[in-house]
Amino acid sequence: MKRLELSPDLECSQLVYGMWRIGDDTNTSSAHVEAKIQTCLDQGISTFDQADIYGGYTAETILGTALAKNPSLRQRMEIVTKCDIVAPTGRYSDKRIKYYDTSAAHIEASVNQSLTDMNIEHIDLLLIHRPDPLMDHIETGAALDTAVKSGKVRAVGVSNFRPWDWKLLQSAMTTKLVTNQIEISLTEISPFTNGDLAFHQQHNQPLMAWSPLGGGELMTSANELTTRLDGIARSSGTDRAAVAVAFLLHHPATILPVLGTNNLDRISKISNALQVELDRESWFELYEAALGHEVP
Repeated sequence: MKRLELSPDLECSQLVYGMWRIGDDTNTSSAHVEAKIQTCLDQGISTFDQADIYGGYTAETILGTALAKNPSLRQRMEIVTKCDIVAPTGRYSDKRIKYYDTSAAHIEASVNQSLTDMNIEHIDLLLIHRPDPLMDHIETGAALDTAVKSGKVRAVGVSNFRPWDWKLLQSAMTTKLVTNQIEISLTEISPFTNGDLAFHQQHNQPLMAWSPLGGGELMTSANELTTRLDGIARSSGTDRAAVAVAFLLHHPATILPVLGTNNLDRISKISNALQVELDRESWFELYEAALGHEVP
């Protein structure tokens, strides 16, 4: 498994295991969570994606319980988490509405809570989860700088930011933002042409891709796109999930797909995407099917 340098102090695996559904599993025991982690590690997948809001603010605790049972796992993992979404559930059940909070006080409290919930001493990568219309970039930037200087966080980035959001926040920071986690897949191809990939590719900033299988749509649909995915899968001895991920890996921008499933068998096959070799025609065959028409 290729490892990618996000900063001088942080390397991540090319494929990332997403834990947003960990709280939805019928089995959230420490043994089962450890089995998921070990299945990833066996393939060289060492980077795990979390967020405070996942599972209604329970996913980090589920992971933390497993890490407390087997602390040696932590030494083999890079843990990503996110903050700034406040939703009226769990610890925020007293809130009237869902909103974003990028204030320094909220970021500091979120970092401390995540460290406690996951039973870890530092977060490898902290992301601001969603652009906040009320973000004071100077305050938010200083809070992220402080989180890194304190040693509680190794590196920082963002999620769902457009280039102008990135540039605004970065302008108030001394620490470099290292990644932007955005939705990219064969069902969400706008980043290929709307400037998102181009901006980060220009500045040599790796991207993380959430929902790279279209929220499962690519696995359950039957259409021209999935027919073409299946054709390439048969020729490469894999499945359509592997081909869909390979489509992202083939792009010259550095994309780290974030894949989440609770099924151990499917987890064991995540790295099959690395077996798929796409030539330019095959890539455009999939792109054309995603567009729904021939390229101009």
